[in-house]
Amino acid sequence: MSTLIARAKTVAFQGEAGAYANLAAKEAIPHAEFIGKPTFEAALEAVRQGETDLAFVPVENSVYGRIADVHQLVRHFGRAVKGFVPDKGGRDLFILGEHFHRVRHQLLGVKGAKLEDVKTVYSQAPALGQVRKVVKELGLVEKQWYDTAGSARHVAELGDPTCAAVASSLAGEIYGLDILKADIEDASNNMTRFLIVGGEPEDPPNDGSAVITTFLFGVRNIPAALYKALGGFATNGVNMTKLESYQLGGSFNATEFYADIEGHPDSRNVRLALEELSFFSSRVIMLGIYPAHPYRNEMP
Repeated sequence: MSTLIARAKTVAFQGEAGAYANLAAKEAIPHAEFIGKPTFEAALEAVRQGETDLAFVPVENSVYGRIADVHQLVRHFGRAVKGFVPDKGGRDLFILGEHFHRVRHQLLGVKGAKLEDVKTVYSQAPALGQVRKVVKELGLVEKQWYDTAGSARHVAELGDPTCAAVASSLAGEIYGLDILKADIEDASNNMTRFLIVGGEPEDPPNDGSAVITTFLFGVRNIPAALYKALGGFATNGVNMTKLESYQLGGSFNATEFYADIEGHPDSRNVRLALEELSFFSSRVIMLGIYPAHPYRNEMP
């Protein structure tokens, strides 16, 4: 755990008490106080404004895929690699760590409700995307809500036995709901990866420990541009675990990529790969250098 994470007193997350981000943040940073925010952007803005020390946001789920809203926001993190100039306005957020959380979804209803009476289900879009099999099996009508725990509170307020929420067991306890069907996620290894975000970078030492390096880079939309930019990672034996693309400025003429690699930039092979990337890229922005979570060793 980094010094900044260890010293953190307050952490912002998106959602209400009992949200999965709330649960996961308690696992990762148990010593802190947790403050719910209505949106991912508001959670990150709390760090920018000095309201909280850290933010805790989901970036991808093993069933649902990437959390698109967060991926758009992380594009405005980071610091420019030597030789490149960051965007105007500065980039004042940095990834300090990651956390993997096993997500167990519960179908929650009001006290006394019966599973066969449920017609409508409320939850956040990513959560609904992780329970498609049960929703289809029960023939439920989906209603998207801003937050899983918020959907549980909404169902409790409705008091309607035909309405249910997909949320955590903690949310059920908080809002006085019954579990109508337990552990309804489509996959038994349903995992969400969260990023721990702070207002200043804190790079771990290059001491041989497992490290993840996350960065953005841009290439022009010309033949073999991406192939050339990534060639150095292959030739230097650097494992790239994630690659996402974005179109810039609503145009198809240039593309930006988000990447996770295994290794520290001060390691010789990673340094050489990044140097080659810089040669073929229009810009390189370092989003974070942080310890790899132990779950990576358990991945199938």
